[in-house]
Amino acid sequence: AMAEGLGGGPRLAELLAAGRRLWEELEAGTEPSSAAPAVQEKVRQGLDALQRAAAMVAQLELFSENEELEEIASADLKYLLLPALLGSLTLKQVDLSRRLEHLESARAHFGRFLRLCRSYGLGSFQLPPTSPPGEEAAGGPASGGPVSAQSGLLAMASKRQAKIERYKQKKELENRLASMRTFVESGHADEEQTREFYILQIQKWINTSLEEIESIDQEIVILRSRGTAKPPSAPPHGTARQVRAPLKPFILTRDAAQAKVFGSGYPGLPMMTVDDWYDQRRRQEVMSAQ
Repeated sequence: AMAEGLGGGPRLAELLAAGRRLWEELEAGTEPSSAAPAVQEKVRQGLDALQRAAAMVAQLELFSENEELEEIASADLKYLLLPALLGSLTLKQVDLSRRLEHLESARAHFGRFLRLCRSYGLGSFQLPPTSPPGEEAAGGPASGGPVSAQSGLLAMASKRQAKIERYKQKKELENRLASMRTFVESGHADEEQTREFYILQIQKWINTSLEEIESIDQEIVILRSRGTAKPPSAPPHGTARQVRAPLKPFILTRDAAQAKVFGSGYPGLPMMTVDDWYDQRRRQEVMSAQ
């Protein structure tokens, strides 16, 4: 079913184009701070346009998990990108008090995009766990020993290899997309070329989504551990130790004779022998104990 031909007319295409344009402007942004009001206004507008587009896509039932890729009209393929773009824009919000909420929301968007791609057989990749770390049932038996350590190392090595492959693939995809983009967007491309262009875009976003979920999970772990670390509790009222008056600078000498010698060089600083210093400390402690 062609999205443009249904109910909303070209409005769906306009919403996606607007959201995408705002996302691109933010990516190429020259603003020194992502918290700048102008930047955050673009984020808000972009999210608004893409959320409305996503609601229309759901209403039109453009995609279903038991449908083949060939059944999607070429012009509709671009709407598959909506959840990925939503995830990316969600991460650009800067309200720190809601950071965890934004991370979880972005993760859900990227996850939805990856599951959709997977159901259409787009890209060969392993789906990340559906929930971020720390949400799955805790308290399973801890598997120690050399076997688990070895499998852990193997998992890390294959993860690193997958990352390297993804990086190479991403660079290659970006180059191919850049060379096709003007041609497709000018309307000169035939259906097959348009289709290839959108599928390449989807593959690029699969890589981006996998990377983003990985870094979101790392950030969630940090935020949650901060949340569980309790702030140091204040001592009960009245038992707080008295704050000592800061000591004024002075020159400490071994004895009175040395104090005389040093005194001539530093007339502005009081002289004090070690014995005087101990006496003064003792007096201070006695007073603060009373």
